[in-house]
Amino acid sequence: MSPADLLEQNPVFQLKGSMLAITVMELAYNDLARLDLQLSEKVAQAPAFFSNTPLILALDKLPESEGTLDLAELMAVCRKHGLRTLAIRASRAADISAAEALDLPVLPPSGARERPIELAPAKPEKPAEPECKPSKIITSPVRGGQQIYAQGGDLIVLAPVSAGAELLADGNIHVYAPMRGRALAGIKGNLKARIFCQQMGAELLSIAGHYKVAEDLRRDPLWGEAVHVCLSGDVLNITRL
Repeated sequence: MSPADLLEQNPVFQLKGSMLAITVMELAYNDLARLDLQLSEKVAQAPAFFSNTPLILALDKLPESEGTLDLAELMAVCRKHGLRTLAIRASRAADISAAEALDLPVLPPSGARERPIELAPAKPEKPAEPECKPSKIITSPVRGGQQIYAQGGDLIVLAPVSAGAELLADGNIHVYAPMRGRALAGIKGNLKARIFCQQMGAELLSIAGHYKVAEDLRRDPLWGEAVHVCLSGDVLNITRL
């Protein structure tokens, strides 16, 4: 196919203008060690900003008295901190020559007013909430039909629990009185949860979904006694307190 035939086909590309936001770093001193240190401090303040950020190095305000700048080393310092140099802005002949040697575009000095970028400090991470919340303490009798739930922690009852009442806890259940209702500990799967009661007369005892009902409990020799209930494998193990 001839060059003329290729030119008659659909264009492979289009040239378009764009108003891209590009960061300009204006250098005031030829001091790369100090620049490295100060950039580290800025990265600590706003790490998200310094992530493959396109950059124009503005060297046009750098006085002749600052001496010859090592442009390759300057770009390496910027790259170390997440800044990717696209071009330089320069007026000094040495800086323009250094850029041409690195095949880096050179922009003319700009007369536009550029405002400093204010970096918002990184927000401190919110501390994780503790897994266990404070124990829920009940001091009045728990009547039939009542349901009490201790979310994220233990339930402590200092009064009698009537038949038909229901105690639920993500953690342990303590009843320092006669227990005649239902007690379900570790309801979100905590296999290490336990039940303590001063006088076992419960309709149902359950830990992490493993349970015994009143018919089984009444046959236990510790019925009516102070007991400690825990899981042993998949079976509720009832022992004397």
